[in-house]
Amino acid sequence: YYELNQNQQQIADRLEISRSSISRMIKEARDLGIVEIRIHKPANRDFPLEQALIDRFGLQDAYVLATPAEIRDEEALYGVGRLAATYLQRVIGAMAPHTCIGTAWGTGAFAAVSALPEDRSRQIDVVQILGSVSVPSAGGPDPLVDGPDLARLLAAKLGGRHFDLHAPVLVEQPALRDMLVNEPSVREALQRGRSAALAITGIGTMVEEAASFLRAGHLTAAQLADLRAQGIVGETCGRFFDACGRCEGYAINERVVGIALDDLRRIPRVIAVARGLPKALSILAALRGGYMTVLATDDVTARAVLAAADEDRQ
Repeated sequence: YYELNQNQQQIADRLEISRSSISRMIKEARDLGIVEIRIHKPANRDFPLEQALIDRFGLQDAYVLATPAEIRDEEALYGVGRLAATYLQRVIGAMAPHTCIGTAWGTGAFAAVSALPEDRSRQIDVVQILGSVSVPSAGGPDPLVDGPDLARLLAAKLGGRHFDLHAPVLVEQPALRDMLVNEPSVREALQRGRSAALAITGIGTMVEEAASFLRAGHLTAAQLADLRAQGIVGETCGRFFDACGRCEGYAINERVVGIALDDLRRIPRVIAVARGLPKALSILAALRGGYMTVLATDDVTARAVLAAADEDRQ
């Protein structure tokens, strides 16, 4: 009835039972939760803002959610994720089986992956492009927002293999990072990530109320303040950068296990999914650094990014 689009009489004839029995069985399937029906309201897009972002920053594409006056943060994030999923669905639909996609971590990337319809016939492989964020302490991130779980979720939806990066995202010493990246399994995963045809990432902020590394327990409030004092305004793929998008010279980046931002730039398609006013300056810096080819955000955030770019011109 649902998968083959046959009507109740056709099914009744095929199974040689009454049409009323088919009707009862369909109702029972819904009552038992075998069948679920979801109504997805169309996500309204702000096309002028999308074009403004494309023109200003040379993006391949932009997806901007038009939000009502009163909208909760989680609803806005869900809407942005759905817009990002429409892009992913279109691009993935043109990929050959066992093409590799790279995933980072974060609520934005998770929102996009969650909204992507399941299509196991695609057989698209997924690789984790930075180490695991989760730490063994209370108050850490939702496991599904972390890199390995996100890669598994996406691979399951697309019927492909997933490749974990068996290392933490941030270690105490650069020497330990160097040792880890020379481990065969880690080296292979990083190389696979560098050769991805598409990457999905979020953008982190140094604003304390929304800083993912602080929430995950990898940085303290004092360490976050020190990074701000150094001029760092954001991060993506675990790498930290300043207001111009420069990541060179910051010691913390020597302790990160994951692909470098230069590697990220070389991936043909990179969609960054991020929203919220605390992230506006981080998004602007990431755009200046050229760390994405596509941005998915909301109208409030997009206006703030463009306004900040205009202020810097003056």
